[in-house]
Amino acid sequence: MAAIKRYFGLLFLIIAPLVIIELVQGALKNIDTAGKKDINNPVIWIIIIAIFTPIAIGLVIFGWYAFRGEYDRLPHSSKEL
Repeated sequence: MAAIKRYFGLLFLIIAPLVIIELVQGALKNIDTAGKKDINNPVIWIIIIAIFTPIAIGLVIFGWYAFRGEYDRLPHSSKEL
């Protein structure tokens, strides 16, 4: 189980920055001042990127701790803290 946690940690470390890069690339590709659709509006893209950036940062932090093995032994009760 500890190995699975480490693999998922590595996966989260890789996926989180890729998601932000993909969002920024999608925004740059779809933003158009002459466009009439909602996807062409830069405000919507700014909101989406602003919401998902802290989520991605949290995934990176979680992935780093999982990859380092911080979650290999979890306490079973509050007395063990």
